[in-house]
Amino acid sequence: MKELLLVFAGGGLGSVLRYMASLLMAHLPLPYKMPPVVFPWPTLIVNILGCFLISVFYNYSGRLGLTYGTRLFLTTGLCGGFTTFSTFSYEGLALLRDGHWLAYSAYVILSITLGLAAAAIPFFLRVCPGTSA
Repeated sequence: MKELLLVFAGGGLGSVLRYMASLLMAHLPLPYKMPPVVFPWPTLIVNILGCFLISVFYNYSGRLGLTYGTRLFLTTGLCGGFTTFSTFSYEGLALLRDGHWLAYSAYVILSITLGLAAAAIPFFLRVCPGTSA
């Protein structure tokens, strides 16, 4: 039961942080607001950051002394609520529906490649010889 509450609390916090990130980016002069294509920059940025964070939490949980419950809170809860695969999918389909094939292709390719790269950074820092993890 304790684990469920930790995931619940982390997911709620992650969702609130995701919403706040969207609000913050909506008030910045970013290129995603320029016509004719509305590029989903907030979702891309949040998902890449979430990929990085979940990798940090998993790769450094031992070094940071994270308990199983804390790791559940941070990974399944916080990162699960913060990242947005459903939004990624919906926005991708909206780009296709509106005929923005190039923006759709860029969005999918950037999301996958940058997400994997962001997740790899903590992993490679941890396993590189000469580093203490």
